[in-house]
Amino acid sequence: MQPDLDRSDRTGRAWVDRAVAVVEADALRSADTHLLVYPLPPEWGVDLYLKDESTHPTGSLKHRLARSLFLYGLCSGQITEGGTVVEASSGSTAVSEAYFARMLGLPFVAVMPASTSPEKIALIEFHGGRCHLVADPRTVYDEARRIAAETGGHYLDQFTNAERATDWRGNNNIAESVFSQLAHERHPLPEWVVVGAGTGGTSATIGRYLRYRRLPTRLAVVDPEGSSFFPSWRDGDPSVATGRPSRIEGIGRPRVEPSFVPTIVDRMICVPDAASLAAMRHLERVTGRRAGGSTGTNLWGAFRLVSEMLAAGRTGSVVTLLCDGGERYAHTYYSDEWLAAEGLDLAPHAAVLEDFAATGRWSEPA
Repeated sequence: MQPDLDRSDRTGRAWVDRAVAVVEADALRSADTHLLVYPLPPEWGVDLYLKDESTHPTGSLKHRLARSLFLYGLCSGQITEGGTVVEASSGSTAVSEAYFARMLGLPFVAVMPASTSPEKIALIEFHGGRCHLVADPRTVYDEARRIAAETGGHYLDQFTNAERATDWRGNNNIAESVFSQLAHERHPLPEWVVVGAGTGGTSATIGRYLRYRRLPTRLAVVDPEGSSFFPSWRDGDPSVATGRPSRIEGIGRPRVEPSFVPTIVDRMICVPDAASLAAMRHLERVTGRRAGGSTGTNLWGAFRLVSEMLAAGRTGSVVTLLCDGGERYAHTYYSDEWLAAEGLDLAPHAAVLEDFAATGRWSEPA
């Protein structure tokens, strides 16, 4: 007869209790992000809102994801006192994760492509993280697993765990926040919510929430050129892999990530990189706000959907995300020299946006 086994670790559990309390306290201090009104002509009868995720303590939408991943790892017994935390990330997720790791006194290693912007690398290091750069972006996953195994640490694995870690039914997730903030607007139930596909976690959270709350709002996912999500969704083939890293940091992937849930996406729009950056710069000209390239991708899709509503004679609202601030991209997206080196001509797409702003019509560049 075998004796009972008791693997409880009271000391470890006490540390986890304190760690969870620290992370939750940060959420309460941060409160919520603003829902901004984008200035469209009032006679159009369509309201466009930007959920400004750049106001999180680490400056991006990924702050929510990092918090959820840490809580998930802590409550699953995977993040332990003194253990190294590792992530494969192109930047913003790692910035936020470095913040939470330092808050808990844990070493953090970010495995990322060598092409990641120097501003993001500096931010990760500012928050106490260490950057491990790889020449081939396709190796970031295996390299992160290797480092976690060698250090006895935990690989957060945002691309697998994003949709698992977030409570899509509510608990102040981004979907619940948006609809609470819209409650007293003239069109409280938007026609569309527009988000990008990075890990797939945000689209999964919003899409599930819409169904859970039985809301008529539809989910549109925008995807930059060369990413695998759009052709995979279009063709119903989850094995699609482009092998090409996206120039729009934070969204677009060379493979379909496990957290992407295609069955809850009502529409996908493939956005050229030049269009994303033209829309990003258009936002600054119109509102004075500098945002990153993924915000431009969101805006291009949102503007297009607004134009379709106008053409159909429909009023209502559209919501999208301002994902992060433009200060992270001073040497890339806001540099004309970088654009020239990448062969990106924004002029045809900027002309589309100017015409849309003046007339509400939409005409894709030739």
